[in-house]
Amino acid sequence: MTDVRFYHLQRRSLEQTLPQLLEKILERGSRAVVMAGSDERVEALATHLWTFDQRAFLPHGTARDGNASEQPIWLTASEENPNGADVLVLTDGSTSSDVGAFQICCELFDGNDGDAVDAARARWKEYAAAGHAVTYWQQGDRGGWEKKA
Repeated sequence: MTDVRFYHLQRRSLEQTLPQLLEKILERGSRAVVMAGSDERVEALATHLWTFDQRAFLPHGTARDGNASEQPIWLTASEENPNGADVLVLTDGSTSSDVGAFQICCELFDGNDGDAVDAARARWKEYAAAGHAVTYWQQGDRGGWEKKA
């Protein structure tokens, strides 16, 4: 059973939220696969992770970089786990048929996009029906995450 966490982005963008989430994942001693909607989006996110904060460093790579097994964070548009990650981060509405292969799956979706919200609700039902533990996290007034369900 996978712990599936839905992150409802309303006050902060994916670009603001993803680095913080990945920092927490690495602090736990975990590895992550981040799935994005396209190869172009993967490269844009990879560039962003290099530049989001001059004082921070998030070791990561993409197919362009290679050496997947050495990357604590792997960004991809494909359903793969070449770095042996135990955390899957789904962005841009990407989905995985192999969520059960991970300890944790984080679904980040744009709460200001009605279609994204509807799709997240449908995936919630699918995960619950499959026996995964699902939780819902919403951004609070100060930008932190509050568990709502």
